[in-house]
Amino acid sequence: MTTLPVSPQAVATQHSAPLKIGEQHPQLFAVIRDKLRERILSGEFTPGDRLVEGRLSEEMGVSRIPVREALRALAAEGLVTIEPRRGASVSVLSDAVAYDMVEVRATLEGLNAKLAAQRRDEKTVERLQAFLREGTEAARSEQLDKFLALNSQFHEMLATIGGNVVLTDLMRSLRDRTALLFAPSNMHRAKQNWDEHSQILNAVIAGNGDLAALLASQHVHNAAKAYTDTQQAQHASVA
Repeated sequence: MTTLPVSPQAVATQHSAPLKIGEQHPQLFAVIRDKLRERILSGEFTPGDRLVEGRLSEEMGVSRIPVREALRALAAEGLVTIEPRRGASVSVLSDAVAYDMVEVRATLEGLNAKLAAQRRDEKTVERLQAFLREGTEAARSEQLDKFLALNSQFHEMLATIGGNVVLTDLMRSLRDRTALLFAPSNMHRAKQNWDEHSQILNAVIAGNGDLAALLASQHVHNAAKAYTDTQQAQHASVA
């Protein structure tokens, strides 16, 4: 069976010809899963939004099969909820669950930052300083897309330095789920996010584990407060 080459650009093109499922199916599934995850975490899809297989497959120029599998994978991550007769939608977190997740994430991010400060070496410090300069320049020149990408890379970089595989896996899962809360305020909070990340990076570079842990924990709580403020403002505008 002849298959068409698959690329993220091809998948993202709304009017591209449908891609046949064959040898490239695993790659196609991964591209679609990652694209849908990105759209959820960026706030393009918000909690409660329906994710209709037919519409998504048409937008991406693919059949329903890889879209269906991508939605199932995102459901396993907690980002999507699939219900009989209703289909898939972006997960909605209750206030109680959201509070519990923020509490746990704040603790884990604090531990991660502390480990990074304790385990950084000279080569790592150079990488962190370069990363800090890059982010500061992006903030100064208001390169929003680059800014948001660097904010995302920040957590993975600290996890790599911290070197605790179990902690990294726990945080990655929790980070995606709490991102459902933080996505609506990500754009207008981008600069504040970077300012807080910069403070954490400087504490890690200095080897101050206690300060890095405190700042990382506060960062999560600040993001949660921004979400609460956004929700209250929306409710006030409706009322």
